[in-house]
Amino acid sequence: MNRGVEWSVHVLLSLAWLEDDRPVPTAELASSFELPVAYLNKQLQALVRAGLLRSVPGAHGGFLLAKRPEDITLMDVVAAIEGRETAFQCTEIRRQGMGQDAPRSAFRRKCAIDAAMQQAEAQWRRALAAQTIADIRAEVDGYAPSAARLARKAYGRA
Repeated sequence: MNRGVEWSVHVLLSLAWLEDDRPVPTAELASSFELPVAYLNKQLQALVRAGLLRSVPGAHGGFLLAKRPEDITLMDVVAAIEGRETAFQCTEIRRQGMGQDAPRSAFRRKCAIDAAMQQAEAQWRRALAAQTIADIRAEVDGYAPSAARLARKAYGRA
């Protein structure tokens, strides 16, 4: 998984702490995490295309949450940044090399490795779909109550 997923979740969490509808410019979001502006902007645009963020153009533009934090799952973020492709792609390597001369009947069943990987990924996707930005916000608020204040201060909302 690329860093864009982590960066995106942090940005969404920070925006969830803001208490107004003023957009936050890309440069401010990038600066608050010391991230490269151009690369972060690509992630933000992917979140806009996925309907998780709203982009506001203009001199006072930037980004806002497009949905309530309760309605944005970690799976939504992963899908927006990484795509919806499955992580494991079986290439039927078992039919090559030592399996090359095996009878067709040896391959009637689905590859056990592919089946195991697909099952694990389905569980992973369900777990991500069960966690929202609001859940993460609540957890962070519990062990680091100053995080929300720091986010509001970083974006001029203090």
